[in-house]
Amino acid sequence: MEDGLSLLFVLVGTGGIIAPIAFILFHVFRQFLFIPVTLVCMAGGILFGSVLGTLYSLVGLVLCSLGFYFVIGKLPKTHEKLSRLKRKWFGEYRNLTVTQTAILRLIPFVHFHLLNFCLIEKNKSYQTYFKNSILTNLPLAFFYSVFGEFISGFTPELIAIILFSLLILTYLFREKMSIIKWADFFKTKEIKRG
Repeated sequence: MEDGLSLLFVLVGTGGIIAPIAFILFHVFRQFLFIPVTLVCMAGGILFGSVLGTLYSLVGLVLCSLGFYFVIGKLPKTHEKLSRLKRKWFGEYRNLTVTQTAILRLIPFVHFHLLNFCLIEKNKSYQTYFKNSILTNLPLAFFYSVFGEFISGFTPELIAIILFSLLILTYLFREKMSIIKWADFFKTKEIKRG
């Protein structure tokens, strides 16, 4: 992981005008290097400043999300694995709202592509997914680019308070109604009796 970030700093330092393109492409390929999104966004804030770091991170994150949109349909095992993970974490009949997804993206240990999967499940059309991808990735890119330098100085207590606050916000912005199909409702009732 450190090698990947070191490579990023070298590319950006020597790249000149190619540096933003290298940074955006690094965002797209960072998942294959197992580098967390938050670290790359923080690096963008340090390397390019708050405004450009946010912009380049947003472009990279949206490209990564769009790539996921087009690839997930061709990977049935990964699709099923993410579907099971979604049911385990959020429940069988729960859909995350766009606001919940944006808040959950701010929590570093929540799976980035699981949230992309939840967006796809909620919004099947490409245009809606694209718009919601921008809306949910913007707070992530902004927060970690602007506050990247300050986050490293936070105490564990402050980090716990921030994470707890984000979880409360996620609960408050939840979908207030679940629609369960008639056959699914009675199928689960029969299983519970048996």
